[in-house]
Amino acid sequence: MAPSACRMRGNFPIMLRVLSTHLFLTQRLHPGLLELAARSGAQAVEIFAARQHFDYASREHVTELASWFRSNPLKPFSMHAPLFPDREMGRAGAPAVNVLHPEKARRIEAMDEIKRALESAELIPFSNLVLHLGEREDGWSQRSIEYAITALEHLGAFARPLGVRLLVENLTSEPTTPEHLITILNLGHLTSVGICLDLGHAHITVGVSQAIATLGSQIATVHVHDNHAVKDEHLWPGDGTIDWAEAVAALKALPAAPASVLEIHYGLGVDLASLGAKIEPALALFD
Repeated sequence: MAPSACRMRGNFPIMLRVLSTHLFLTQRLHPGLLELAARSGAQAVEIFAARQHFDYASREHVTELASWFRSNPLKPFSMHAPLFPDREMGRAGAPAVNVLHPEKARRIEAMDEIKRALESAELIPFSNLVLHLGEREDGWSQRSIEYAITALEHLGAFARPLGVRLLVENLTSEPTTPEHLITILNLGHLTSVGICLDLGHAHITVGVSQAIATLGSQIATVHVHDNHAVKDEHLWPGDGTIDWAEAVAALKALPAAPASVLEIHYGLGVDLASLGAKIEPALALFD
């Protein structure tokens, strides 16, 4: 059974504490890192599907992690869909996983790669898949709307028997503004698809408060990280310029508390010995 998105303290909802393994992206995901997450106060993790980190195409790697989760209280709450199909995050020239690409063959390849990652849910029971719609340069058009709806319908049909819900993430591109994501979901009648609100991306674009107001009750999870409203830095909360008191208040006013997913840049988490002391207060931000 997947963990619910919130627990209660008295009559008040408390967001589920989730750590994204994006923090360890340059390392192979192994039980020791999951144990570190648990010791640092995480109740669940979001596994980042990058092959150099989590090789979703390796039955051995998937089985290793599935076995660990069966024996430990930390839960696999969600998976972040792959952004590249290789082990070098595209640095060697591999094309990005882009379901909005103008070329049909590229869109099909992108959906096939995401389905490879989704198949790991047969052994690792995550209940949500966070999905990017396109890349930074993609524009907003009738064609991008059609491609997005087609991808979500196709991937949703694949994910549903695995017990996985799709969550689309607001990025810094035109098709993924909060307003445009709502348009896509409404036009496609995609009532089973939720939203992953990325606070850092919102801060760079429309602003955190506006994003929360627009997306409202469709927010299922929140990516928590900070920046200076210029570039996507994935800093620890408080190291940028997001007004966290305002963000916390707005999110707690939602009808249901979304899961809080701490998504910090892997370059900021190299010192494993002292990492727990930074993770714990960041996870407790919404308590």
